[in-house]
Amino acid sequence: MADTDAPETRAFYQTMRRTRPIHYDERYQSWCIFRYDDVKAVLSDWESFSSDYGRLAPGSALDLIHRGNLNASDPPRHQRLRNLVSRAFTPRASAELEPEITRTTHALLDGIAQRGACELVEEFAGVLPLLVIADILGIPRAEHAYFRRLTLEVIETFDSIVSGKPASPRPQEEMDAYFSQVITERRAGPREDLTSRLLAAEVDGERLSDKEVLGFMKLFLVAGNSTTSRLITNTVLTLLEHPDELARLRADPNLHGPAIEEVLRFRPPINTWFRVAAKDVELGGQRIREKQQVVAFLGSAHRDEAHFKDPDRFDIGRSPNPHIAFSSGIHFCIGAPLARLEARVALQAILERLPGLELSNEEPLEPLKGLQSNGVARLPVRFRPA
Repeated sequence: MADTDAPETRAFYQTMRRTRPIHYDERYQSWCIFRYDDVKAVLSDWESFSSDYGRLAPGSALDLIHRGNLNASDPPRHQRLRNLVSRAFTPRASAELEPEITRTTHALLDGIAQRGACELVEEFAGVLPLLVIADILGIPRAEHAYFRRLTLEVIETFDSIVSGKPASPRPQEEMDAYFSQVITERRAGPREDLTSRLLAAEVDGERLSDKEVLGFMKLFLVAGNSTTSRLITNTVLTLLEHPDELARLRADPNLHGPAIEEVLRFRPPINTWFRVAAKDVELGGQRIREKQQVVAFLGSAHRDEAHFKDPDRFDIGRSPNPHIAFSSGIHFCIGAPLARLEARVALQAILERLPGLELSNEEPLEPLKGLQSNGVARLPVRFRPA
């Protein structure tokens, strides 16, 4: 269930919204939530549906994977941590990165445009966001392939997480070891990067621990890389599948921003968010017990007929478009401005540099593995060479 626009997925979500919008699924050992209002309530009500896995589910796979990072905390700790990094990801701060993102984008396309064909994920969409977040954190660009592999391995463990099955700790341990070494180096010799700023930052006279800095670095690498990579891939794929909307976009460049927003609704890069009930709570007539796991299905919420007119239609001019692809409430994605910027720059450059862009064959594309990741593993395309 890794492509929310697959006919079988759409049909399943529609059935769940109508017949079993909130139910306990033994496969995932979780309450599964499918309607927009209920999904948004789960994401927004942190007092009932907590992200503090360490407190409510210590030792669980969710705790082990998210331990120490911003996504695994609730107020007041969450606000303290968020305040430390919020300035690095404001719309203004992200906009200041646009010239370098544009240069990097075109440098990648320089090596592609003359060939007439490429595998867009491996050669572009999976590389650009990783180079950007590597620059922000102060990680050598030359090691991007290594971190892309680790990131994908970490993400693939999420199915094990929600089903309660054992998950290999190796990718986490390998990532922890690398970043711990970077932290040691930055303490000895600070640089002009976010890692050094995190180590130096103070809130009420208190600095982050190495464990907290490590949690931030892992979060930014995994979220800042994989989510944006899928957003770029999903944008290109969806436009190619809807040539009338692609022609509409080419005719009106002002629709680039709205087109990205519609992709975030129609084929969100993240299909599910996880929470743990902080107390016994009633939702949609169902009684969810304290410490039970909850899975909120964004892909279903975004096709809810109660909130989106003709929800299965891809419309780059859709307005209003109240999607929740970046979550909701206090956990709204801190990197959303950067992700939107990268996707917009990438889309503009691709349409400019790769004329006549189309899928290179009609074979079914391989969906990504896992319950959370939404998109395709590869996207082979062809175009007129420069």
